[in-house]
Amino acid sequence: MPRLNLRRMKENQTGVVAAVKANGELGRRIRDMGLVPGTEIAVCGRAPLYDPVALRILGFTLTLRNNEADFIEVDVED
Repeated sequence: MPRLNLRRMKENQTGVVAAVKANGELGRRIRDMGLVPGTEIAVCGRAPLYDPVALRILGFTLTLRNNEADFIEVDVED
């Protein structure tokens, strides 16, 4: 599986969170939202200017700003 930055994922693409590279308060916040290594995610959509990105994770929809998505690496399915 190729590894991508979450910001680079396309709409309807799925994958598994590989790593969260954020530290401190932002890293804790991202992990508290359920984005931990091993979690399956799917990109549901993007706003017209591509920020924020909507994700389907653990049965709910989560939106992240691109500057937050930059800290998340995902193993994507082909």
